[in-house]
Amino acid sequence: MLSTLRRVAASSQLRSTLAKSLVATQALPHGFTRTAKSSHMTARWQSTESAMFCRQCEQTADHHACTTVGVCGKTPETSAAQDALIHVLKSVALWCTAARASGTAANVLAKANTWTLEATFSTLTNVNFDENRILEYIQQGEALKKEFAAAGVATPSHPVAHLDWLNKTESQIQEAALLVSVPERAKLMNHEDAFSLHELATYGMKGLCAYAEHVHQLRQEIDGSSVDESVMIAIHEIYAKLADDTADVNGLLQAALKIGEVNTSVLAALDAAHAELLGAPCPTPVRTSAVKGKCILVSGHDMVDLYHLLKQTEGTGIQVYTHGEMLPAHSYPKLHAFPHLAGSYGTAWQNQNFEFSCFPGPVVVTTNCVLKPRKIYEDRLYTINATGLSGIKHVKNRDFSAVIEQAKQCKGFEQTAEPATFRTIGFNHRAVLPLADQIIEAATAGKLSRILLIGGCDGSQWNRSYFTDLADESPEDSIILTLGCAKNRILQSEKFKSDDLVTNQITLPNGATIPRVLDMGQCNDSYSAVVVALELAKAMKLESVNELPLSLAISHLEQKAAAVLLTLLHLGVKNIRLGPSLPAYISPGILSVLQQNYNIMPVGDPSSDLKMMMEGK
Repeated sequence: MLSTLRRVAASSQLRSTLAKSLVATQALPHGFTRTAKSSHMTARWQSTESAMFCRQCEQTADHHACTTVGVCGKTPETSAAQDALIHVLKSVALWCTAARASGTAANVLAKANTWTLEATFSTLTNVNFDENRILEYIQQGEALKKEFAAAGVATPSHPVAHLDWLNKTESQIQEAALLVSVPERAKLMNHEDAFSLHELATYGMKGLCAYAEHVHQLRQEIDGSSVDESVMIAIHEIYAKLADDTADVNGLLQAALKIGEVNTSVLAALDAAHAELLGAPCPTPVRTSAVKGKCILVSGHDMVDLYHLLKQTEGTGIQVYTHGEMLPAHSYPKLHAFPHLAGSYGTAWQNQNFEFSCFPGPVVVTTNCVLKPRKIYEDRLYTINATGLSGIKHVKNRDFSAVIEQAKQCKGFEQTAEPATFRTIGFNHRAVLPLADQIIEAATAGKLSRILLIGGCDGSQWNRSYFTDLADESPEDSIILTLGCAKNRILQSEKFKSDDLVTNQITLPNGATIPRVLDMGQCNDSYSAVVVALELAKAMKLESVNELPLSLAISHLEQKAAAVLLTLLHLGVKNIRLGPSLPAYISPGILSVLQQNYNIMPVGDPSSDLKMMMEGK
């Protein structure tokens, strides 16, 4: 399947067309300026004296930037530490590219690869709020450069490679971080559209590294290996490019699209590794009501952590529940085989303050998203891997003994909820593609009006109800593909709470019925949606996925979503509705080009958008 993706990407003319529209002539598209010293840009960067400047997520304050404290709860100190860490990542990347060029320091490179992925992951939205942990990553990165030098790697000529923050105090790094903040770097580049591409590439890189870190964890469990070296070469080369402050519009565009290309292969590797370790996911009914007994809740995305917890809780009488994006765990045969994987509890990440408060046992958060806890449950909360919260217990080496012991002391669920409720999940591409002929026949015969992909990365704003309303208003002869935490906007709606209702099923030409809402998994499983779209287009002998009776409404929040968006652009996917608002870091000029070449559009009124979708617009 990956070869198909590569052929599609290779045959697409969009990359060259977009590049030409940006730099082939002196006359740039509407909205671009060479000097970029417009009043608009000045307004965007005049926050230099603010306590912080962070706008990497969709929920950033006033759709501009968080300048006093993050909407997520991030403090200025944490924000500065993350800015500093990204700068160190660029510095280490320059050393990595130099080491590869010299053919030396292979052992140090292997350590730097692992560090790059985990350190980057720690800077994503709602992953790590512990500045001390982030400062540790900074010191580890600086130590790696010393190891490269000791192994005979010559110091790279780029000034950022000469960065030396080893053994610097927290206050010294906080002060230095001000010089690499978003406003300061924007001033140095002095070109709004170039810097917009720089930020798009930076946040896309964060998402790419997060997905690659998941692959690394799975491959370590399978055979002790990691992500393909070609992925790490690309990551370090792109980080090295991002170390430069030159307003290289074309180079930054190519870096952003390269992230999309590499992320395509990483998502494919992630899909394959999950199936290799845990078995191919398949449609599975999951209990969504409580079972009497002691319990542990697991949130985040990491299936390897869950597997080890299940192994360690065998025979203890403790029930393990999944939360949020861990729901797809139940569709993997190796995990489903554990009888004490009791069910799914709760909804999406943004509701965790309430849901964790009510859960009668300890909670382990494996990856994003984690929120600063309420006092009522902070003593029952554990982080692991790149996640971190100041003052919260952190699990190391997947030793869950403290979690298990606390679970035994907690009251657990005092009774089994009856009647039991269930939700069918697991509509991975391996389950959907065997239905392709039936889906095509239904579409051709006019019995399937539209396929709607509604999903992505969820958040807490009121206007995210758009995605619920869009699904609720969709015609009963349509199929909804959903994935990511935004699926809860559909699965938890009154209309779709039960997939057993006749109105929530669709009958295929052969008489078989399937749920109208097909849950394809986590955001980590975005590959499944891509595979289904490409294979349907191939089976229908269409030139591209853009000719399918398919409409996309994508909810975005954080940096994994940015990486997925770049993957879709790399594959030439057009007509994406993105919301609830467009990224604050996308300049008017870059937005204009994206609209011209990909027809990316903001979400609007659900009824009006649905009408246009049904018309193929």
